[in-house]
Amino acid sequence: MEVELFGICPFTTTQVLLQGKWAMLIMHHICDGPIRFNELQRRLPKMTNATLSAQLKKLEGYGLIERKMYNEMPLRVEYSVTEIGERLKPVFENIEAFGNEYIAYMKKEKPTR
Repeated sequence: MEVELFGICPFTTTQVLLQGKWAMLIMHHICDGPIRFNELQRRLPKMTNATLSAQLKKLEGYGLIERKMYNEMPLRVEYSVTEIGERLKPVFENIEAFGNEYIAYMKKEKPTR
């Protein structure tokens, strides 16, 4: 990907990298360690094969994940996080912490609209 596509705003850049309904969840699971396509599919059952495949290709194209094929039968392919993708782990941990806090807040406060 060319830098010009992202501009110079760090928020826009990150938004572009993680755009799509499933990108953050896919990255979250891959950040836990190398994972195979079918295992990702099991963890995200509402996602189609085509969508998962497209999202993985996009994340790989951005350099956030890498795809490793093993020369064995049956063919084995694993996805893992790259060095730059690894830098997203603390971001996801903070998102998880905020999400848990917000869920607790909503259960306690039950604000009206």
